[in-house]
Amino acid sequence: MSFDWVQSGKVRARLTESGALEVACTGLTTQTKYYKTLLKEFFRKDFPRLRPGYGDYSVHIVMEHLGEAPWMDLDNLAKALLDSLSGNVFEDDRQVARLLVERRESERDGIWMLAEAIEG
Repeated sequence: MSFDWVQSGKVRARLTESGALEVACTGLTTQTKYYKTLLKEFFRKDFPRLRPGYGDYSVHIVMEHLGEAPWMDLDNLAKALLDSLSGNVFEDDRQVARLLVERRESERDGIWMLAEAIEG
């Protein structure tokens, strides 16, 4: 079952037909901890309650930037985003068995993420 996008401020998210969680944030900051707080609050206040899963997960994160890439460590960005999903998508980020984090030029600044259970 697919849900429409739920949006609040700079964050929007939805569940896809396959049951994956797709999240997009507009804008960029080099303060990666900002994303952890932003998304935790979004999931607490605005997004329909998710029941955390217990198996393995695959997470794909993309930092999109317009022009020069911001000075940001992708590993720190990934940690903040995975922490924001803990307790919402999965119980603990140790359940992430596959992680792809990339930076690419785009027409706008933002973060995109897809988290899905790995069928086993």
